[in-house]
Amino acid sequence: MAVSETQSPTQKPKVTARDRIMDLAEVAVLQKGFGATSIDELVAGAGITKSGFFYHFKDKTDLAKALLERYLERDRTILDDVFGRARELHEDPLHSFLIALKLFAEMLGNLPEVHPGCMAASICYQNQLFNREIRDLNAEGLLAWRSRFRGHLDEIAALYPPRFEIDLDATADMLTTLVEGAIVLSRALADKNILPQQVLLYRAFIQSAFLPNAA
Repeated sequence: MAVSETQSPTQKPKVTARDRIMDLAEVAVLQKGFGATSIDELVAGAGITKSGFFYHFKDKTDLAKALLERYLERDRTILDDVFGRARELHEDPLHSFLIALKLFAEMLGNLPEVHPGCMAASICYQNQLFNREIRDLNAEGLLAWRSRFRGHLDEIAALYPPRFEIDLDATADMLTTLVEGAIVLSRALADKNILPQQVLLYRAFIQSAFLPNAA
């Protein structure tokens, strides 16, 4: 539903019933998984009828697709912002990448609590619940991370040959695996510092791999 044209620019966009359903579903899925999240609890939480749910979503699969698409779009927006600001601060691809990782770690460190979790990981954990379209969409999102980081690494390697043999695809994937693993560890140990620490360790690895005469 569109925001009213008479709304003041300082006002926040109106939260629709669809938004409420998705917000409730996201919290529930990240806490206990998609299989354990019921339409009935979402209907009750959003204060709507069951027919209201089906007005916005054909079924739970349709809801899962919408949740994943929103997650991936937020993901792209955050990374575009972080790496875009870093490139504005330094044109050199290596130093820009290092700045971006530092900004990313700071952003994660400023979260008020431990990271709530990852929608892509939640879908992977319960892969059997989803159809091919959603599984493919999830895989495309993860490959987008690889492609994004591999692009930066290609730029870096062109100017700074690696100091030891390195697989650039695996190095691009390393950041994804560190972030996903750190989310699990930080939640299990209730320590929100683990996630930014892991990003900074990746940053240190990039320095050792590409910076000439790195200590």
